[in-house]
Amino acid sequence: MTEPLRLGVVGLGRAFMLMLPTLAHHPLIRLVAAADPREEARRQFESDFSRPGSPARSYDSVERLCADDAVEALYIASPHQFHVAHVRLAAARGKHVLVEKPMALTIADCQAMIEAADAAGVHLLVGHSHSYDAPYLKAAELIRSGCFGRARMITASNHTDFLYRPRRPEELDTAQGGGVVFSQGAHQVDVVRLLGGGLVSTVRATTGRFDPARPTEGAYQAFLIFADGASATLTYSGYGRYDSDEQLGWIGEMGQRRDPESYGTARRGLAQVSTPEEEAALKNTRTYGVANSSVAALPAALGHNHFGPVTVCCEQADLRPLAEGVMIYADDRRWLEGLPAPTVPRAEVVDELYAAVRSGIAPLHCGAWGMATLEVCLAILESAHTGREIALKHQVAPG
Repeated sequence: MTEPLRLGVVGLGRAFMLMLPTLAHHPLIRLVAAADPREEARRQFESDFSRPGSPARSYDSVERLCADDAVEALYIASPHQFHVAHVRLAAARGKHVLVEKPMALTIADCQAMIEAADAAGVHLLVGHSHSYDAPYLKAAELIRSGCFGRARMITASNHTDFLYRPRRPEELDTAQGGGVVFSQGAHQVDVVRLLGGGLVSTVRATTGRFDPARPTEGAYQAFLIFADGASATLTYSGYGRYDSDEQLGWIGEMGQRRDPESYGTARRGLAQVSTPEEEAALKNTRTYGVANSSVAALPAALGHNHFGPVTVCCEQADLRPLAEGVMIYADDRRWLEGLPAPTVPRAEVVDELYAAVRSGIAPLHCGAWGMATLEVCLAILESAHTGREIALKHQVAPG
């Protein structure tokens, strides 16, 4: 019988809520412990994940969680600025780590995390990122097979209401990891690097701060050139107007059916608050222990996760990853390379972590991969600030 991986969680906030259906329902994971400063979240965790004769445990500090000998691996879902400290604590106690994107806010912090994991002999994975999604992995597999020639041009775009969802003050401060480049660029860059072979040579970019009331980057455009001469154009806007899910049949990022009539919901909700404190309180209503924990049932979903429209132009065909598979446009015909509908959302994240810990299979989304993605994100900000093309030096190919 396959033994589930005993997982602890650092931070029961919004990131955990998005991963909760995966962690609660994947058969290879058992949630056994968590740390969070909020008592209501800790009580909810113990209630949801205790079993007869095996109570779930919760702690008010990461240090106490790391000292729990029953925990084999930790999912670190704390705010970006705490990742380096929490990864080092976990590694020092021999825990394998899955740390949320972005991996950190500086290359030096990424290097410290990688060194800590290497010294302790534990696996370090970065995610969830949408490059774990099955349609992108399938498209990358097709490209690597060589049957359509090399990838030459990639176009990725995503238009959402990200900036108008409730935020804490630091989430609107770029210096503390706020804005779309760190939180959303980490997804889009990861996807494009996967499809393009990972080795980005240079980045040229602009960013947009269009709303003085939300004083951080809410949009960007970037032009990436890869080591083999391939190129990619990345566009992202989180300003809550045009919604690119319209191009994907109103299937949302999480694979769920979207209602076009919900247009403007995020902006309308935010209009009901008038202070940063009220906005932070509104965000808290969407976190674990306050919002519905959704443990009882899997969410209704039509397809795989996605991160907006993506097209890969290869030498002999164009590829479009979709929620149901990969659409292929060859010279004389087009067809869908279909994928089975997911039974557990984001299962690929757990599958990769489990394979690393139980079978010693080197993960694709390792620390070096996460650092390379962060390097591109930092280059987007630097290029936008300086007006220059930025050369990169920490890039790695997919494992």
